[in-house]
Amino acid sequence: MVAGWFEGDGDAFRLLGTRCASCASTFFPREDHHCRNPACGGGKLEEIPLSRHGRVWSFTDSRYRPPSPYVSDPELPWRPCAVIAVELAAERIVVLGQAAPGVTVADLTVGMRAEVVPGVLHEDAETIWTTWHWRPTPVRA
Repeated sequence: MVAGWFEGDGDAFRLLGTRCASCASTFFPREDHHCRNPACGGGKLEEIPLSRHGRVWSFTDSRYRPPSPYVSDPELPWRPCAVIAVELAAERIVVLGQAAPGVTVADLTVGMRAEVVPGVLHEDAETIWTTWHWRPTPVRA
């Protein structure tokens, strides 16, 4: 788990970002030192919980083992997974992440709703590395 990137579990799980008090730019991963907006003179950065739901902006298959610092066991075969870019409209940002287990590119379409859920990046006998996943959600009437 990367400290300060998310909190909670289940329905209370949220990604954490930062927002500039001067220009309202939102950042994820979080920014703790300066506003990354080149048009901003800088301002105080405040931690904010990000929206739990967004729309699929793009997606693809990850067919190769990512390099370090991604944590995986080199002794085990790599299992491809879907990677989803989700647009959070309120924050005006796109957040990339793995799809929830069992979700493939065949299950995804651009524009469909997705929600952030807790996930496991890797685990061994001593540690469980937690992360976030994106899961498609049905449109509610």
